[in-house]
Amino acid sequence: MKRRVVITGVGAVTSLGQKVDELWRNILDGKSGVHRLKAFDTTGHKVNFGGDIWDWQPDAYIERKEQKRVDRFSQFALVSAIDAVNDSGIDFSTVEPFRCGVIIGSGVGGLNEIEEQHGRMVAKGPSKVSAFTIPKLMVNAASGHVSIRYGLRGPNYAVATACASATNAMGDAFKSIQYGDADVMLTGGSEAACTAMGLSGFANMRALSERNDDPPRASRPFDADRDGFVLSEGAGVVVFEELEHAQARGARIYAEVLGYGASGDGGHITQPDPHGAGAARAMAGALKSAQLNPDQIDYINAHGTSTPLGDKAETVAIKSVFGPHAHKVSVSSTKSQLGHLLGASGGVELIFSALAIRDRVAPPTINLETPDPDCDLDYTPNQPKQRDICIAMSNSFGFGGHNASLIVGKLD
Repeated sequence: MKRRVVITGVGAVTSLGQKVDELWRNILDGKSGVHRLKAFDTTGHKVNFGGDIWDWQPDAYIERKEQKRVDRFSQFALVSAIDAVNDSGIDFSTVEPFRCGVIIGSGVGGLNEIEEQHGRMVAKGPSKVSAFTIPKLMVNAASGHVSIRYGLRGPNYAVATACASATNAMGDAFKSIQYGDADVMLTGGSEAACTAMGLSGFANMRALSERNDDPPRASRPFDADRDGFVLSEGAGVVVFEELEHAQARGARIYAEVLGYGASGDGGHITQPDPHGAGAARAMAGALKSAQLNPDQIDYINAHGTSTPLGDKAETVAIKSVFGPHAHKVSVSSTKSQLGHLLGASGGVELIFSALAIRDRVAPPTINLETPDPDCDLDYTPNQPKQRDICIAMSNSFGFGGHNASLIVGKLD
């Protein structure tokens, strides 16, 4: 019999807040974390805005000496994990370390380190490349640092499936507990791709919005005037715990993790299936895993990146899975406020899904001003919507045709 899994701790860092409580208030207030980029000089770039955490300062969590050995994306993950663990109240010195693990996803990994060390090599020669280069840039560095911090010796690895990375990572963590391989998992995603190369790479493939004159209104999922996504950075990490393990220590429980589905498009390396077939299969798989009917879903935190093709494909996919109920479920894209955190987005958005259940509110999709006839669902435009949300779904779809969906619900 599969074991039940619950969320007992949450932690996140984003451009709209570096503590979950602050971030959630800003989300419900309809604020935007998108601005002209400050972390590096954007002179000469087609796009000069995004969601960088320009005032990042992790001294309270990571010693200054250690910061030099830990890439920015791993720092985001480590700080989010520490906050999640503190929030959960778990004391890892009292539990079996081989029953506790870490799975953290990232689409890009240590891009900051790659750029910095390449510059050093070109300017000063191969001998000047840092000995810390590989340990800093590798995608699995985030999960490694978190496991080392707490001495966790259970399942420990990274997932790299572009923008689906965090959701695939959490899906794997969910299964690890379900099937008895672990009792506690720290999981989610982290990304720090707001760099000169990251920005120019996405801009040159025409994936980004070019609203340089109005950054806060640039991310506009499902709006007829959307013109691309907004590049952002950050992390979202949660504590997944086996239900009886959590109850035995009197843990506060945010929500129960009910189901997980994943699929591949098998089509184009960057464009989604226009019929949303892969996305639909992931959502249907999550429903099957949770043993739920489509009409039991109250809220969907959509992938909703603000790209012309992606938002339309997700809308088609939701309709194909949910049928008539598609027009009754509350849908929103919090990327309208945060921009797109790439491989970290699913971690932050699962936190929002759990908080939507706790607070009985669907967060808004801001900047939704001009209806798109091809996107005709209830996207919770511009204002949060009070609603008794018992079960929520979170979607993440990535370049490469990776699709993942998670379902969380109020604990019975």
